[in-house]
Amino acid sequence: MSAVTHTLREALRGRRPVAAVWWEACAVGRAVRAAWRGPGRERDLIVQSLKAAGAALIAWAVAGVWLDDPMALMAPWVALVLVQATVYSSVRQAGQQFTAICVGALLASAAQAITEDNTGALVLSLPVLMLAANWSRFGRQGIYAATTAVFVLASGTAVSAAAVGHRVGQAALGAVVGVAVNALVLPPIHLRDVRENLAALAREAGDLLHSVADDLRETRWDAQSAADWSRQGAWLERRLDALYSARSWSRESLRLTSGPLRRLHRGPTVVPPEDEDRRWSRVTGNLTALTRTLAVAADEHRTPAPPDGPVLDLYARLLRLIGDACQVEAGRLVGERTGAGPEAATEATMEELHRRLQEGLREHAGQGAARTAVLGTLLLQAENLWAEVVPEPQAPDQATEQ
Repeated sequence: MSAVTHTLREALRGRRPVAAVWWEACAVGRAVRAAWRGPGRERDLIVQSLKAAGAALIAWAVAGVWLDDPMALMAPWVALVLVQATVYSSVRQAGQQFTAICVGALLASAAQAITEDNTGALVLSLPVLMLAANWSRFGRQGIYAATTAVFVLASGTAVSAAAVGHRVGQAALGAVVGVAVNALVLPPIHLRDVRENLAALAREAGDLLHSVADDLRETRWDAQSAADWSRQGAWLERRLDALYSARSWSRESLRLTSGPLRRLHRGPTVVPPEDEDRRWSRVTGNLTALTRTLAVAADEHRTPAPPDGPVLDLYARLLRLIGDACQVEAGRLVGERTGAGPEAATEATMEELHRRLQEGLREHAGQGAARTAVLGTLLLQAENLWAEVVPEPQAPDQATEQ
C-alpha cells in the first residue's frame, strides 16, 4: 500500500487542484472507515446529520403533506438548523431563532404595508434587520430575521395578520420538531471527548518526559533541544485548552436530556471527575516550568549552568520513570488493563534515585551556586511531577473510613 501511495504522490506532484481533490477523498475515506469501526466523532457526525435530515422531512410531512400548506418552506428549514450538537443548544437557539423570525416577519410586513411595494419594503427593512442581527441576545441566529423578511416579501402574498401568524406558526412547528427529534432520538451526549483528551494529555506528557530524558542521557543539552522541549510544552498547553472545551461540552450535553435516554447512549456513561482536569493542569504547569528551566540553563549567555556527569544521568532516569507513569495513567484513562500500578513497581527505584540525586546536589554545592540552583530547581519540579502523576497510596484505615 505504501508503494501505491508513493506512486500516486509522485504522479500528482505539481498538479495542485487534482492533488487537493485526491487528499480530500482520502480524508473522507478515513472518516468513513472510522465511522464503520466503532463509536467516535465520525459516527456522531453521521447520526446528527441524519437526525437533521429526518427532522426536516418530518416537518415537511406535517406542514406540506398533512396540513397541505402551499408555503410550508419555513417549518422544515427551521427544523433542519435546530438539530444542534446538544439538546440545550437546540432549545436555546430555538428561542433565539423563533424571536428573530418573528421580528423579521413583523418588520417586513410593516414595511410592505408602508411602501406597498416589495422592493421598497426590502430597502426599508433589510438594513434595520441586518443591524439587529448583531444584537448579542440573538446569538448566531440574528441573520434569520433578515432571511425571514426576504422569504416573506418574495412569496408575494398580501400583508395581513393571518399571513404573518401563518409564517410564525410554521417557524414554531419547525422549532418543536427539530428540538423534539434532537432530544428524543439518540440525544447527543459528549462524554467521550473528555476521557480522550485526558488520556492524550497524559500520553503527551509522558512523551515529553521521555524526550527530555533521552536528550539528557545523550548529553544533547543545547538551544535546539530546549526549543524542541518548549514546542512540546506549548502543545501540552493547547491540549489542556481542548480538555477544558471538551469538559464544557460534556456538561452542556447532559443538560435537558432524559435519564432513561441517557442509558441508551452507546459509549461511556460517566466522565472522569473534574479533579483529574486540575491534576493534569498542575502536571502541565510543572512540565512547562521544567522545560523553561532547562531552556534557561541551556542558554550560554545566562548565569545558571546545567549539571553534568553521573547526576545528569540519574535525573534522566528519574524523568523516564515519571514518563512511564504518565503512559500508564493514559492507558488507565481509556480503560486499558495495566496490571499493578506504577507506584508499586517503581517506588523503590524512585526513592533510590531521589536519594542519589540528593547526594549529587550536595556534591554540586561545592562546585558553585549556579549548578546547585539549577539541579535543585529541576529536582523540585521532578518531585512535584511524581507527586501528581503517582499520588500517595492511602493507608488501609483511611480507605476503610471512605
